[in-house]
Amino acid sequence: MKIISYNVNGIRAAINKGFIDWVKAANPDVICLQEIKAMKEQLDLGLFKEVGYTYQYWFSAEKKGYSGVAILSKKEPKHVEYGTGIASMDAEGRNLRVDFEGFSVMSLYLPSGTNDARLNHKLEYMDMFQDYINNLKQNIPNLVICGDYNICHEEIDIHNPKMKGVSGFLPVEREWIGGFIDSGFIDSFRYLHPEQQQYSWWSYRANARANNKGWRLDYAMVSQPLQENIKRAVILTEAAHSDHCPILVEIDK
Repeated sequence: MKIISYNVNGIRAAINKGFIDWVKAANPDVICLQEIKAMKEQLDLGLFKEVGYTYQYWFSAEKKGYSGVAILSKKEPKHVEYGTGIASMDAEGRNLRVDFEGFSVMSLYLPSGTNDARLNHKLEYMDMFQDYINNLKQNIPNLVICGDYNICHEEIDIHNPKMKGVSGFLPVEREWIGGFIDSGFIDSFRYLHPEQQQYSWWSYRANARANNKGWRLDYAMVSQPLQENIKRAVILTEAAHSDHCPILVEIDK
């Protein structure tokens, strides 16, 4: 199964930049979207059906034009879980899970810590999310959690490792994602490419993308029981519909 995860920074804007043709060419079995910034009723769902995604699940934030996640699939899941049941998470449309036979795929969008209030919210969210996943794994051990984690884990994941005072590379954030991995997950890209320096997000400022001054914020975390099933993990830097680029993981299922 080929799974792509993509923070589109506005699905309608991405569509205007050729997203549909790109998805058709990339041809994943499942695509997890983050930061869709739209309500389902604002979209022409037929565009996705025309390129093979009959099964579409949209989980928007209550606030219009903000956050939100989606999952598009060629195969019908046996169950769809909207949110986590934690009010502060679900109001912002940050978690959506589809369950197939034998494993589940989640689209995740962790908050950014743009100011003190949002950083506190992010840290609180991360702790609640860890607890939620710890409990979830007892019933669903085979999990693929794709999305924008808004954290660079190691120095290799950021163009300037001196930026330790900036949210996304704060010691407390890096410690959390390290702990998340240690709780039973594999960073699929780093697992297959231990020394490759590639990024998945670039600021729109100062020509950052052209100069490759980026951050690796997007991950396909695969639970340890699926380790031997990880066949490929790549960052698709050529796709340019957003300030992020998509990531891909292939799982042999």
